[in-house]
Amino acid sequence: MTKFTRRKTLGLSAAAIAAMAMAEKAQAQASAIPVADATAPNLPIERGATLRMLRPVRFVQPDEDTFRANCARFTQQTGVEVRVDFVGWEDITQQTAVTANTGAGPDLIIGFNESPHVYVDKLVELTDVAEYIGKRYGGWLALAQKYGKRHGTNNWIGLPFGASGGPLVWRKSAVNAVGFERPPEDHAGYLDLCRKLKQAGKPAGFALGNAVGDGNGFANWVVWSHNGFLVNEDGSVGVNSRETVAALTYLKDLYATFIPGTLSWGDVSNNRAYASNECWLTANGVSLYFALKNDPATRAIAEDSEHMLLPKGLASSSPMAGLTLNAMVFKHSRFPNASKALLQFLLEREQYDPWLQANLGYWAQPLEAYGQSAVWNSDPKVSIFRDTMKNPYWIGYKGPISEASAQANAEYIMVQMCASVASGQATPEQAAREAERRAQRIFRRR
Repeated sequence: MTKFTRRKTLGLSAAAIAAMAMAEKAQAQASAIPVADATAPNLPIERGATLRMLRPVRFVQPDEDTFRANCARFTQQTGVEVRVDFVGWEDITQQTAVTANTGAGPDLIIGFNESPHVYVDKLVELTDVAEYIGKRYGGWLALAQKYGKRHGTNNWIGLPFGASGGPLVWRKSAVNAVGFERPPEDHAGYLDLCRKLKQAGKPAGFALGNAVGDGNGFANWVVWSHNGFLVNEDGSVGVNSRETVAALTYLKDLYATFIPGTLSWGDVSNNRAYASNECWLTANGVSLYFALKNDPATRAIAEDSEHMLLPKGLASSSPMAGLTLNAMVFKHSRFPNASKALLQFLLEREQYDPWLQANLGYWAQPLEAYGQSAVWNSDPKVSIFRDTMKNPYWIGYKGPISEASAQANAEYIMVQMCASVASGQATPEQAAREAERRAQRIFRRR
């Protein structure tokens, strides 16, 4: 952890100082981001304010370095000390729950996805900042509005900072060698590709373990691409359907083509398998590509890698929901105005665009104007991530985002349903019924 004050700026790490220098350079490019006239909310900062923020650990180092540098700039301009703690992805949800339930701890937390909807009664409303930022930067994108606004209202309870997309990443040489120019969009063609990759000794692999990003992402794709879903629009459970059974039946055949071990894969497992030439087709954020590209030992893998959106299957668009960073301010904070001012500061182009560029496309923007960031033209293999937050799918699709949908996701109902079929422990029909039973237990209580 690091505390930034005016007097302690000289105590920053070399990485943070370098990040600040890079941010200064990036601000020239940030000035190209279009802005509209908008009146900022009046947020008089409380006397003696100090802030503590919790957020998920970075997947690319410049994320953390630039984020810390931006907080240091806020301190320099306002005098408000800011401490930022980065914690593991699996820990952020638990620590958010502890903070909300005890009424003590960080002033702000940047959590994942629907977190503000779980603890809405413990949060400060952020509508004034959200409306100002939205007007200034071309409007909030679809997924940002879904996660930011309280269901059925225009009241903002979270401020989305971006989303990580998990499209296909695949080895062009392997796919071409088995007779495909690129992975097909239809289920039959996609299965045929995966079978041929396995026969060639270059198999695919997708997480079926309890992985926050990759496990949920793959399980949701399997079901959504067959037009199935966990929850109906009215909030009732809808997972036990013929569409879900069809999806699980398809998964049985698809899983047979995977590299061994995917039932226990976490969020870094496919990175390691892909980098070691064990897996040749998977789904991942841009961090995998840049890790390969920046290491001389694996640069050839990066050069041979391509990205594309997940296959549509029967859906009208690629069924994938970006893993979204969502900021919230807690009512127990003694400094709510300072907290809101910090979030507003971090979303302004002078800070946000350098951070967006530092992430190399790993986090995609929640606001329309930042689609013009220089990062999206920095590498042709990165541009596919730009529109992650325009996707019409979300965790808990098609139902309202709620505490129940968050719990269902946290308990990996969709992932474990798929894993039970892949492992042979349940038939598709049995797995769908069990998922329905578990989901009804959660949604009946809400």
